[in-house]
Amino acid sequence: MSDVTAIEKFVKQFQGLKTEIAKVIIGQDEVVTQILISIFSGGHSLLIGVPGLAKTLMVNTISQALGLDFKRIQFTPDLMPSDILGSEILDEDRQFKFIKGPIFSNIILADEINRTPPKTQAALLEAMQERAVTVAGHHYKLDLPYFVLATQNPIEQEGTYPLPEAQLDRFMFAINLEYPTFQEEVEVVKATTSNKKVEVKALFSSKEILGFQQLIRKIPVADNVIEYAVAMVGKTRPNGNNTPEIVKNYIDWGAGPRASQNLVLAAKTHAAINGKFSPDIEDVQAVATGILRHRIIKNYKAEAEGITEEQLIKALF
Repeated sequence: MSDVTAIEKFVKQFQGLKTEIAKVIIGQDEVVTQILISIFSGGHSLLIGVPGLAKTLMVNTISQALGLDFKRIQFTPDLMPSDILGSEILDEDRQFKFIKGPIFSNIILADEINRTPPKTQAALLEAMQERAVTVAGHHYKLDLPYFVLATQNPIEQEGTYPLPEAQLDRFMFAINLEYPTFQEEVEVVKATTSNKKVEVKALFSSKEILGFQQLIRKIPVADNVIEYAVAMVGKTRPNGNNTPEIVKNYIDWGAGPRASQNLVLAAKTHAAINGKFSPDIEDVQAVATGILRHRIIKNYKAEAEGITEEQLIKALF
């Protein structure tokens, strides 16, 4: 199959996937699209939203429609790294045997990741970056595709452990979940208070997803688009040469090179789902907010004046 035909097939399957997910998840179209872009780009996502917005249901539905295994880890202050990674036990033959933890799955929902201390948060780092874990000196490869979706509650910050910048940088997207509109909420209530059961069909296999991830990496990108993405990330750095005045006034730290890589990769996927064979500047702009939101650190002046990350990112276009 030629790459052009493969992209056309991908567009059709992607539309089918969105339709399948919409059977269960009402509204949140932009959020679902960003999660799927992240999966097909081979990245991870951080979902930020208040309780009760169906974050767990959304991830579960997406994993069913993709035909992937799904595990949920509820992060708590007393959770230990071994609770996530697994541990060695002595079996009946007095031999050490490794019992795999919940991290051994295709899609991991790390629920309320900021509820747990840094030692346990860091247990995810190797898995996210290397797609492997090391336990008691043994190296275990994780099944591909591998995707971590972490959630954070933005309102209840007492007794939490905010993710350090180095770990935030590992997430391709930070996605804000908003409340549903009035009409969407009416539909949600109708759907969830009846006895109607919805079956979600698996439209992909692991092998197909890996194939599409490779296909997306093969998509050519014009030099001016790459330069635009790198220049945009460069503008977030207060000490840069072409830094706009708004950034110098309101940002303490800007995004690193991983942001540039993710912008280009996500722009490729965004182009592919829209049936384009190469991304343009509009594709970079379409994914910029989700990719840069968690990588810029505002100063106290921005907080005092109520300047949002979204306003700052828009000023870079």
